[in-house]
Amino acid sequence: MKNIKIEIKWAIIFILMMLAWMVFEKSMGWHDEKIADHAAMTNWVAIPSIAIYIFALLDKRKNFYHGVMSYKQGFIAGLVITLIVAILSPLTQYITSEFITPDYFTNVSKYAVEMGKMTSAEAEEYFNLKSYIIQSMIGALVMGLLTSAIVAIFVKSKSH
Repeated sequence: MKNIKIEIKWAIIFILMMLAWMVFEKSMGWHDEKIADHAAMTNWVAIPSIAIYIFALLDKRKNFYHGVMSYKQGFIAGLVITLIVAILSPLTQYITSEFITPDYFTNVSKYAVEMGKMTSAEAEEYFNLKSYIIQSMIGALVMGLLTSAIVAIFVKSKSH
């Protein structure tokens, strides 16, 4: 457990950032009156997400590996963060859907049907807690893996 203490800390920071981002999206109206903007605007979460991985791997390099970290060590640290975030994503999605933005599924389903992108049945099947839990777990794994692979390139250090 001591070996992944830094990763646990940064996974928790990442989860808290995601919950704060959901509050931000809701406050911007992207979950209701400006739902048409949601698909494009939600992508901006990539900036703080990548920043957290950078800070996490720099923290790991400095405070665990004493300033010298290989690509593999950085990638594994990022992977551990990713796994923790993915494992906790059902809870994060539940908190988001039940407490932060409980009307989101209704609003986005209605919007998708009104825009002719889905039938009512398709929207109901896609926009629900179970579907979003699955999507959030897969998304966390895919994006975390990709982010870890790229950030580790830039955070690795040369040996002394």
